[in-house]
Amino acid sequence: MAAATGRIRKVLPKGIASLSHYEPLIKDILSIVLAAREGVSAKAFFELVEWSHLRKEQLAELLNTSLKTLDRYRQQGKNLNPVNGEQVLKLISLFKKGQEVFGDVAAFGRWLEKPAFGLGGQVPFQLMYTSGGIDLVMEELVRIEYGDLA
Repeated sequence: MAAATGRIRKVLPKGIASLSHYEPLIKDILSIVLAAREGVSAKAFFELVEWSHLRKEQLAELLNTSLKTLDRYRQQGKNLNPVNGEQVLKLISLFKKGQEVFGDVAAFGRWLEKPAFGLGGQVPFQLMYTSGGIDLVMEELVRIEYGDLA
């Protein structure tokens, strides 16, 4: 795993204001699991790249999938496998919550790159390689949202 520093792009590309069309799919964990089982378009990966400020290579690394494969899936209109689909939907949900808590995606991205006290000093981005790690980062965001910083 590469270091988190420098992973977040600083400029939000034009045309991607939100991923609100995913709201029904990310309203709770059951919705995420069912949507992943049904199939999540590879297009969701690329929309997340644009919206999250992450570089596509780093997001592909989080999914443990090659960018070449993801590009091919998008070109062929294929869905992600259920594990990757779940992870993409969880990341969409995570970045939505991060934007709510920190005020914008860029501020959330900066937080992801620094050790977090509530995560035992771990860098949140480094935990996002697994579904459970994404859940831990989400739980920390909820604690921050409610002022539980201890």
